[in-house]
Amino acid sequence: MTAVTLRRRAYFGLALFFCSTLPGADLFQTPVFIASESGYHTFRIPAIVATQKGTLLAFAEGRKRGTSDTGDIDLVLKRSLNLGRGWEPLQIVADDGPNTIGNPCPVLDRSTGTVWLPLTRNLGEDSEDEILARTGKGTREVWITKSDDDGVTWSKPIDITAAVKRAEWTWYATGPGCGIQLSAGRLLIPCDHAVEATQVRRSHVIFSDDHGATWRLGGVLDDLTNECQAVELADGAVMLNMRSYHGKNRRAVATSKDGGLTWSAVALDDVLIEPVCQASFLRYSRKTEKKVRSKDRIVFANPASTRREKMTVRLSYDEGKTWPVEQVLHEGPSAYSSLVVLASDDIGCLYERGTKKPYETITYARFNLRWLTDAKDSP
Repeated sequence: MTAVTLRRRAYFGLALFFCSTLPGADLFQTPVFIASESGYHTFRIPAIVATQKGTLLAFAEGRKRGTSDTGDIDLVLKRSLNLGRGWEPLQIVADDGPNTIGNPCPVLDRSTGTVWLPLTRNLGEDSEDEILARTGKGTREVWITKSDDDGVTWSKPIDITAAVKRAEWTWYATGPGCGIQLSAGRLLIPCDHAVEATQVRRSHVIFSDDHGATWRLGGVLDDLTNECQAVELADGAVMLNMRSYHGKNRRAVATSKDGGLTWSAVALDDVLIEPVCQASFLRYSRKTEKKVRSKDRIVFANPASTRREKMTVRLSYDEGKTWPVEQVLHEGPSAYSSLVVLASDDIGCLYERGTKKPYETITYARFNLRWLTDAKDSP
């Protein structure tokens, strides 16, 4: 990656709360990234992770010229030291001049405290259609950076394309959202790609078994799948929840019993309606945990509609088989999201939200199980 700069960017003032509820209430929301601020036309593609110390790292694509996926796009970050009540000034994690840097998908290595951040890079002048057709000047590349100090500084991004991208693949995306660390220690990053000639889209995963020193390509899913997120199930299997192009407006799911090397056939979840959009999917708790919140719970968030609107959080008690609990965070325009479990046992959701269009802000919502379950469940 040429001329990548790693620096902090000043941004004055903390965002104001949308809600008047005080911190500690069942639900509050605040904008973290607001369109037209800090020299960026639009912020898109949220991703959030909690560090070993509990610091929240909220990532986004800072799009300089417009809402397009193409052009001068930087990877930006804001940190919160108080569970999202306030956010530090915006900093730039990676800037490649006029080119496109994006698709953040952070993962915490619990054994080392390192936060790894896979991302993608392409020439700003190449559109997605040109990359798909191989008519552009370049192609989509996969890079990775890391932070060992809670996101204050980041290493120079390293190109891992050769290790994780097949020759016949054109488009490529890491996440977006977050990766996971399996119980065995494997770092697993959900991804997707398109295949040359047919341009068919598929989900896949990449992984590291040596704490991020090297990365390898894992299993590839069935056709018509796309942006995805992963959860380790109680029995050790991994479930992938995917954006679907099956024409049914339903999320696609599959499981792996070997840590993501091979996958079951893809099935559609009839409950999880979608407008063909990214979604977030995260384990909240396990019943084997020796703590007060011990119970098998998985959370899911997406715009639960055939349009990009109605950001909804759901809860499953049976490892994603059913989703008996749901609450709406925002009835209006909304799109991509990223979930995080906080040190306080609350849940955070960083999501695209607006009044006329989904991309007016990237908002952080913090809520607890009491709010999510109408006080029927609380750790």
